[in-house]
Amino acid sequence: MTRFLLSAVLALVLAGVSVAGVVAMPFLGGFLLPRVIGILVPLGLLVWFWLHGRSHGPGWEQLTGVRYAHRGLHALPHAPENSLTAFRRAAEAGYGAELDVRLTADGRLAVVHDGELSRLCGRAGVVEAMTAEELARCRLCGTEEQIPFLEQVLEIFQDRAPLIVELKTSGNNYAALTKAAVACLDQFRIDYCLESFDPRVLLWLRKNRPELLRGQLTQNFWKHPEGLHFFLRLALTDLLFNIAARPDFVSCRFEDRKGLAPRLCRWMGVRPVYWTIRSARELQAAEAEGALVIFEQFDPKEEERT
Repeated sequence: MTRFLLSAVLALVLAGVSVAGVVAMPFLGGFLLPRVIGILVPLGLLVWFWLHGRSHGPGWEQLTGVRYAHRGLHALPHAPENSLTAFRRAAEAGYGAELDVRLTADGRLAVVHDGELSRLCGRAGVVEAMTAEELARCRLCGTEEQIPFLEQVLEIFQDRAPLIVELKTSGNNYAALTKAAVACLDQFRIDYCLESFDPRVLLWLRKNRPELLRGQLTQNFWKHPEGLHFFLRLALTDLLFNIAARPDFVSCRFEDRKGLAPRLCRWMGVRPVYWTIRSARELQAAEAEGALVIFEQFDPKEEERT
């Protein structure tokens, strides 16, 4: 993370110097327009270098034209989020799925959103501190559904619709989690991309598996601080880590897509993914912008039939 922080600080300092130069130009004498252009051009190049990603990452065409069910096509009381039943429902309906992956204490890949299990399982426990055997005794949302493991979900989607796989890190386990996840995915015939809020995941992928599509998750962390300190909220909201991570896509809340950094990324060719779409109106607007869509709380096919 130190490398990311230094890169982001450098980008901010250079941007500040460039902006200060623009402001000061009228007071420095000489021809104003050439001097302003002399500052704006480097500033524009700096912004491009700071935010741009890969606009031609391999395999993106395999992911387009598909809608992705958020944590599976889930609905209580019988199909809780990130359950095998929810994923089967999504696959059988022809949807892809977005899913969350965490690393257990014994190196297994659990498909579960929350690190702390009280909301989902009604009991205390942290996924990263538990073994696969311990997790197997947990039940989701008062049902008989267990927390699945990644290979179980991949079996459902093999030779079917693609997946958006979010890697949820804890502490410094980003390398172990990412390495284990791609090793598991390599064993199945499936199209997918990987995303994370943690830019260290993207850096690992850039260095070790550049052929895989990687995406930076973001949101407005001023509205949703998630317990992060000031600089991380700034850096993750404004995508300052793109300078090192170079994502193929930026995945953001639908309502945050109009933020300056996501807008600039789209303008520079970084592909958009929007979550979480909860109505046919939002779905239409998101797809009109060329985004991959992650939806929940409604079935788009049922909406289109009405």
